[in-house]
Amino acid sequence: MASRGGDEQARSTADAVARRSYGKLVAFLAARTRDVASVEDALAEAFASALVDWPRNGCPDNPEGWLLTAARRKLIDFARRRRTGDSASGQLQLIAEELEAAAAASTANEWRIPDQRLALMFACAHPAIEAAVRAPLILQVLLGLDAVMIASAFLTSPAAMSQRLVRAKDKIRQAGIPFRIPEREELPNRLGTVLDAIYAAFSEGWTDSGGTDVARRDLAEEALFLGQLVTQLLPQEPEALGLLALMLYVEARRPARRNARGEYVPLAEQDVSLWNTEMIEAAETLLLRASPMNAIGRYQLEAALQSAHVARRRKGDANWSAIVQLYDALLALSGSPVVAINRALAIAEVEGAPAALNILQGLAEDKRLTEYQPYWAARAELLARSNARDEAHQAYEVAIGLERDPAVRRFLQQRQSALVAS
Repeated sequence: MASRGGDEQARSTADAVARRSYGKLVAFLAARTRDVASVEDALAEAFASALVDWPRNGCPDNPEGWLLTAARRKLIDFARRRRTGDSASGQLQLIAEELEAAAAASTANEWRIPDQRLALMFACAHPAIEAAVRAPLILQVLLGLDAVMIASAFLTSPAAMSQRLVRAKDKIRQAGIPFRIPEREELPNRLGTVLDAIYAAFSEGWTDSGGTDVARRDLAEEALFLGQLVTQLLPQEPEALGLLALMLYVEARRPARRNARGEYVPLAEQDVSLWNTEMIEAAETLLLRASPMNAIGRYQLEAALQSAHVARRRKGDANWSAIVQLYDALLALSGSPVVAINRALAIAEVEGAPAALNILQGLAEDKRLTEYQPYWAARAELLARSNARDEAHQAYEVAIGLERDPAVRRFLQQRQSALVAS
């Protein structure tokens, strides 16, 4: 009979393994079977089995190894149930052989999960897979994000995202897409997708800037690790360097985004002495390494913008015209409505709030922004600066309703209340 303490320890251990090693387990299992959906199902059943076994028998010394063995056995069961000929028979033999090899290595205390995540990321970025779903596929397969979270990051509906992800996994299996780091000539068509997925993961982890959600904090840390992994593999790829620099600039400000009471502090009001100087210096070094390569891209531009904002806050000298020029270049490259919103806020510092509001008005017909909180927060701020208080109050109301972070919601409510007081 399992004890309550045993249940809690088992769940805690399983949660920690899921955060730390889920992507490694999926990548390792799927590298040979190329059946990502079956691997995910097998892992889900392995975790469920662990929550039954571990409370009774204690958590194993090597929980990843236990889960890997259990998942492999589930895969063998799946293959037997749908066995339809030589291909299924061959897969059964392959899985069985790997199971025996892993068991032997584990017994000899030599077992480690080979880190094949980069290979899986590049497989998910294969040109045979629909372009719009490549980065979301990486987020689900490697980091275990659900369709709702992924859909939010890519401004689409959860139902549509779920359908695309299922089709993409089928494509990997049917086409036999290999799990490997592509050749140099193949990289341009795949690297961008890998970088986009890493940044989306980092952004999702960054939403918990107070660090109270362990899973989100781990997600940001994992994204930074994957970014470092890519730069080690491809040290001469300027966009990989740019992405890592961008994430380091942003992560360096995490300690200043909450005050002692846990309240949200916007960039313009942050205590710069709390910023992580080592991270900022590392980001500057990466950006300087990328610059002479003369292949400017989105992430280098975004990192340059972060560098400009860091300099502005540290020196108190804002070169908003230069910042607008960086946003102009970034918008020309990406066409992103998110970039357009940030560009409008920068233009407000140069040309005034009415000019920026005209830009936002031009974005109003983009349905992706209907439930995008930063659009409404930016609109509210600009309307408030233009003394359009009633409209600003309404825009703040929408932004508050869309905001998930309680601290940011309170910040917006304070801004809204200030409209009445002023």
